[in-house]
Amino acid sequence: MSAAVIPIEHTALLVCDLQNDFLHAEGAYGRAGQTAPEILALPERVKPLADLLRSRGGWVISTNFTLVPGRGGEPMISPHLKALRPFLAKGDFQPGGWGHRTVDTLQPVDVEVEKIAYSAFYMSRLEWVLRKCGVERLLVCGIVTNGGVASTVRDAHVRDFDAILLEDGCAAFTPQVHDVSVAALRPVCRVATVAAMLEELSAP
Repeated sequence: MSAAVIPIEHTALLVCDLQNDFLHAEGAYGRAGQTAPEILALPERVKPLADLLRSRGGWVISTNFTLVPGRGGEPMISPHLKALRPFLAKGDFQPGGWGHRTVDTLQPVDVEVEKIAYSAFYMSRLEWVLRKCGVERLLVCGIVTNGGVASTVRDAHVRDFDAILLEDGCAAFTPQVHDVSVAALRPVCRVATVAAMLEELSAP
């Protein structure tokens, strides 16, 4: 479907993992020095699009990576993630916690959906939420391009959502990985810039 076919009230900015624990200096990744300038720039870049959608009856929906607390509050962490990010600890990405929340720049979001894996659709209520909200088109932004963003876009595609990847609205830990990931998604979905979508959605 083209953007002209789907009205803005059936459109959502899907914010993948732009959470305090990933982006804030006092969050889990910030404390460990795991960040990149391209990632830190994202909230301010996509904010105008979030504001436009809110003002025109569209949706802002975030998917928030979650470490489910187990016995004694210790987080349940997949072995591959524990190997990649050994600094993750009790309280990080905990549901209801400050670190788990979407960054202030993009608040208020309409709905926050917990996710436990790369794809925001995997074992989550995201598809149920999108159907309840009448969302047909997703403008996908967030982190990381080669992980959660790519997996979510591909899963949206097979569920017949009109997914648009915001090329400058997502980022990876290196520009090279980001660029390769965007190129791999071009056969799957439309790729557009934040500015292009602002112009398109602002048209009468």
